[in-house]
Amino acid sequence: MPSSMAVFPCVGYRKLIPWLLGQPRRMAPSRSRGSLGLPFSLCSMPADLLWAGRRSQLCRGASPGPVWVLLPRYPTVRHSSSIRASAPPSLCWPLHSSDTLCSSSSRSTGSKMSSSSSSSSSNSNDGQGKPKPKSPFRKRGSLQSTTSPDLCGASIPKPLKPQRSLPGTPVSITQYPIDLRTSMEEKYKEIAEELFSRSMAESEMRSAPYEFPEDSPIEQLEERRHRLERQISQDIKLEPEILLRAKQDFMKIDSAPDLEAPFRDNQRVEINHIFPLLATWLMKEKSVDTVDDGFMERAMPMEKEYQRVSISGEEKCGVPFTDLVDAAKCVVKALFIREKYINRSMQNFCKTTTHALLELGMKPLDLRVYEDIPETPVDADAPVHPPVSETHPYDNQDPKNMPADTGYGCKMVDGVVHVYTKKTNMDKSAELDLPYPDLKEYIADMNVMMALIINGPVKSFCYRRLQYLSSKFQMHILLNEMKELAAQKKVPHRDFYNIRKVDTHIHASSCMNQKHLLRFIKRAMKKYPGEIVHIERGRGQTLKDVFETMNLTAFDLSVDTLDMHADRNTFHRFDKFNAKYNPIGESILREIFIKTDNHIEGKYFAHIIKEVMYDLEESKYQNSELRLSIYGRSRDEWDKLAQWAVKHRVYSDNVRWLIQVPRLFDVYHTKKQLANFQEMLENIFMPLFEVTINPRSHPELHLFLEHVVGFDSVDDESKPEHHIFNLDSPLPVDWTEEDNPPYSYYLYYTYANMTVLNHLRRRRGLHMFVLRPHCGEAGPIHHLVSGFMLSENISHGLLLRKAPVLQYLYYLAQVGIAMSPLSNNSLFLSYHRNPLPEYLSRGLMVSLSTDDPLQFHFTKEPLMEEYSIATQVWKLSSCDMCELARNSVLMSGFSHKAKSYWLGPSYAREGPESNDIRRTNVPDIRVAYRSETLSEELQLITHAVRTEELDTIDEEDSLSMGPLPAGGR
Repeated sequence: MPSSMAVFPCVGYRKLIPWLLGQPRRMAPSRSRGSLGLPFSLCSMPADLLWAGRRSQLCRGASPGPVWVLLPRYPTVRHSSSIRASAPPSLCWPLHSSDTLCSSSSRSTGSKMSSSSSSSSSNSNDGQGKPKPKSPFRKRGSLQSTTSPDLCGASIPKPLKPQRSLPGTPVSITQYPIDLRTSMEEKYKEIAEELFSRSMAESEMRSAPYEFPEDSPIEQLEERRHRLERQISQDIKLEPEILLRAKQDFMKIDSAPDLEAPFRDNQRVEINHIFPLLATWLMKEKSVDTVDDGFMERAMPMEKEYQRVSISGEEKCGVPFTDLVDAAKCVVKALFIREKYINRSMQNFCKTTTHALLELGMKPLDLRVYEDIPETPVDADAPVHPPVSETHPYDNQDPKNMPADTGYGCKMVDGVVHVYTKKTNMDKSAELDLPYPDLKEYIADMNVMMALIINGPVKSFCYRRLQYLSSKFQMHILLNEMKELAAQKKVPHRDFYNIRKVDTHIHASSCMNQKHLLRFIKRAMKKYPGEIVHIERGRGQTLKDVFETMNLTAFDLSVDTLDMHADRNTFHRFDKFNAKYNPIGESILREIFIKTDNHIEGKYFAHIIKEVMYDLEESKYQNSELRLSIYGRSRDEWDKLAQWAVKHRVYSDNVRWLIQVPRLFDVYHTKKQLANFQEMLENIFMPLFEVTINPRSHPELHLFLEHVVGFDSVDDESKPEHHIFNLDSPLPVDWTEEDNPPYSYYLYYTYANMTVLNHLRRRRGLHMFVLRPHCGEAGPIHHLVSGFMLSENISHGLLLRKAPVLQYLYYLAQVGIAMSPLSNNSLFLSYHRNPLPEYLSRGLMVSLSTDDPLQFHFTKEPLMEEYSIATQVWKLSSCDMCELARNSVLMSGFSHKAKSYWLGPSYAREGPESNDIRRTNVPDIRVAYRSETLSEELQLITHAVRTEELDTIDEEDSLSMGPLPAGGR
């Protein structure tokens, strides 16, 4: 902004100075922009004199006689009863005896003001004055040249002699009165005191715990962008599309360097400098690749530079090196155990951890003996929505179009299915090499893991590391939160609402909310009152008859009547929670409306599931992995479930299925439905092997399994277990006890059969399954040990907060954890005690899920409700929410192709290269921090271990299975 000078008529200095001292109020700026409150006319100057705190001095010759007084006109004026200005006025005049015009400069820095004035005088009458020698001291900012000569008449510039003076006062000479300097000191002292008091008052008004400086790079960057936007909107009349492209091209300019280096004083952003670049860019390709409505795909600059926190020194972990080595051996041993089981079952193991273990020189097991199935690569500028198939996936039911029969035979031996080359004479035919860990190996590894989690030094080491990770993340947020937010703001169109989110833990029988189910029941009562829905004692009952026996009509029903919402009475009462699945407390209504196997073949349940799917498709960005139950009571359960899905065409691109197996063998055995545990395993897995060997034998099941991603194990984990799983445990064929098998028993045989099945399906070119059980919600810690060894992901994981060793291992292996805080709040753990924010800060792979919207949620979008409550309670940032959403997609069972569209074609890589902020809205800074922190932790433990030391772990000392110390837990 240009400045100007006020020019006064000539006045004798003997009259001017007393007048100035007697009229201090008139020097204060007035409301008018063109006046300084003095009764003189103004004229503007073209030069920016004394602008932006710069020191300057004005020296030029002037003819004898007139006296000129120059005062700067400030760009902002404030009306006040006293002198309130950003800088004191500068006074400049020539004396009658001088031929040089000198100006003192002023500079204001906060409440501290300093100025310098210099002059040189010579006697023009005698003409014999010799020039004085130059002072060896040159004050900063003093000028040795004159300004433009058009001000007061030009003369030859003469050197100035610096002299000390008070801020803004004229140069003192011997002829001045003695009290002049004293009076000016008092007035400027008043100014300084007032400025100081004002700054103190402003500091007291600040309510935020911290303040960003006024020259914040982010604020200047935003101001720069807004100024350009206003200029474009005012001066350029372009088409909306071209205008958008121009704006986006400008955003390419202000990337990392603009945020890192503060603007200098002389750094200005001019619109004229931007327009040539915009014009050049607009001359480029006219074709635009769109990835969403109104959104243009472009290469966002990767943010690689951010404030990093590092620890220097020899002992970085804070423990003696010997303790570090002992703990690192145990941690590495546990990671090798998980890698072995995950790779054998052909599930996904963290690549970063794999590379770290390879540095130890250990060759990985040659388990992936099959070539990867080639997939069509996804282009970097592909749309965020995968292409929709024009045909329904259940239309192709012709068995001729399915893979042919291989002629293999299969039977279950000791609880695990074995596959043979021939169906007949399987005892004499060759067995296919489908590897799986046998029971003895699993028990041995389980013992090692159990001993590891109770080892004192290892617990101390892991606890320290977890505390360090929490503190490091808080420091990262303190240093980089504004950069992360700025990176998100740069992304056009994308925000939390339109990024992909997957509900990784939700049960199909409770995927709707209460109001949705109530409306559906009322519609069914009005539309199908005479439809037979139930058989009671050999007689059919219509829907109307069923409600008449309850003395209810459609008008009587309400959400309160249904009584399906969890309340305070369900806390630590899983039996009461299960009873909430019965509408109006009647199990017959549960069978009619939320079961797939009933007299109407699951018609109502299919309709309401399809309505939930429609809502997900309308939201576009929300997806679910619904869990359907296979109980293992009969062989035809799989066929009935597949027929239900195919017949009613229950399918959506936004939904994938998981099969949950309730751990209810004791109930079925008591009811004489099962003779032994192996029979239950056969009912669960034999149909899957049969359809894999010959898909044409179960065509509906073959089509249905294309959309099934894995297995889940569900039940109340808090139920006491009366049996310890070891080598003395009875085999499944011999398990005929009334007691239920322990959790690890269920999980091992589920894992073993799934592993064999995956190898068989991989040979046939079919997709494979993963194990994602409920684990760590309640009960003993060893559930989490089994989950760590055998599962790709788990659900809940609350008990990790009590097991620092396991929590650290889950972090290093990046085991996915689908957490449901609202569900836990009603069943096992109050919301404010939920460890999700702690897990997230430490870097565990966590995601938010709903579990049972019918019991815990109120809105039409339960997943958004879950995110909303978590954000409000724990004060999550937008970056945290987007990171949770990205984790949910990575953990999910959706196809690699779908994830490539949702997260970017490079999502499977490591580090920030795997992130596409245009699709995930997660800043590269956050992804880089997570990747680098994990690599540093892995490097810490792997460098403390040597390859030859792995075989020397003393399992009798550091990994002994001795009893727990008294009071230790």
